[in-house]
Amino acid sequence: MKYVSLFFSFYCTCLLAFGQNYASDRELLWEISGNGIKQKSYLFGSLHSNDKRLFQFSDSLYTALVNTEKLILETDVFSLFNELDTRTKLPTTLYDKNGNPYTSEIDASKTFYGDEDGMPQFLDAYFQQYCLNAKKEFIPLETVKEQYDLLTDEFQLSDKQIIDNALNNFTHERLIELYLKGDLISIDKFMKANMSMQEGLYDEVITKRNIRMSQKLDSILKTKTSFFCAVGAGHLGGSNGIINLLRSKGYKVRVVTWYHSEKANLDQLKVRSYTEYLFRDGQSGLVAKLAGKPIILDEADGVKRIIYRELGQGNTYEISIVPLDTNLTPEEIASIYIANPSNTSTREVLLDDGRVIFEGLSNNYPEGLNYVQIQFNSKHFAVIKAYGGNKFMHSNRPNQFFQRVWFE
Repeated sequence: MKYVSLFFSFYCTCLLAFGQNYASDRELLWEISGNGIKQKSYLFGSLHSNDKRLFQFSDSLYTALVNTEKLILETDVFSLFNELDTRTKLPTTLYDKNGNPYTSEIDASKTFYGDEDGMPQFLDAYFQQYCLNAKKEFIPLETVKEQYDLLTDEFQLSDKQIIDNALNNFTHERLIELYLKGDLISIDKFMKANMSMQEGLYDEVITKRNIRMSQKLDSILKTKTSFFCAVGAGHLGGSNGIINLLRSKGYKVRVVTWYHSEKANLDQLKVRSYTEYLFRDGQSGLVAKLAGKPIILDEADGVKRIIYRELGQGNTYEISIVPLDTNLTPEEIASIYIANPSNTSTREVLLDDGRVIFEGLSNNYPEGLNYVQIQFNSKHFAVIKAYGGNKFMHSNRPNQFFQRVWFE
């Protein structure tokens, strides 16, 4: 798989004063007004990463999230990764003589947007998850197809250049450093220098997209509804950045002072309260508690698939609701859906209410090793899967997920 990180932001070094940390030179959050609009909207510089340092938000950012009607991102990131896995490689798992899995690795698995030690979602996905959980309207500036085209067009850098080599690791850390300082001018220069390796890359990836995105923002602003828009910080600065393009259209765009209180304010607590999405399937009676709204797919064979991905850490939670075939026994169904690796077996568990569930490790293509539980009711059964990085696969998190799924 090939990906380029194209979305950028920043976080600052703070000074403590009267219970608040200030960063007056931090160019992260921008207020949009003027041109006859009555409700203020906000433009935020983002970074396509799940590094925990990026999530030290200002009080004003939480206020902007809570008090605006719509959320705007570059694209619908969950639809973009509907069938794609952000893990850069599968975890290494060994088995003891009793068939119990273990690993000799201690490092967090790498993903395209960080690693397992970062936040579950990378920054843009975090905002979209909040939006969906809070039931706010979501608007993408670019279609999923446009994003796919961007990732695979003639300007695409190779996997080796983007993911594996030491030079890229250095440049990524340098970008993080500039991002934390909130220096938009230096970020723009950094982008131009690094994209100069391929002629026309900066123009295609930054300049032309800035024009298209600012035009769409202009049309949304004219509807006189407020929004919070997060785009890569590399799109904000410079003479052809979105800030200048909006100003050229007559809008007032000013930076919002960045400060962070020692104690969480009410807006911060409100944003943090939207951490769960309750999924209910009326036809089968299945209930699942997820961290965010899943992708729901209705297959031609009558199977309903519910998929929720932690794109930053690279973990996937999936449920398939399947019509029950009474010609098959529960044991036969378990043998079909749980492909045990060598030296492992499926476990049959009798619950207190008399129901039987099946659990085991399964090795499937393309996700590799995954934990599977199968639950039944009178008309359906659910194949519940969980897989992810090295730390995830050797933790209790898959079992915790199984406990949050049941038939009513």
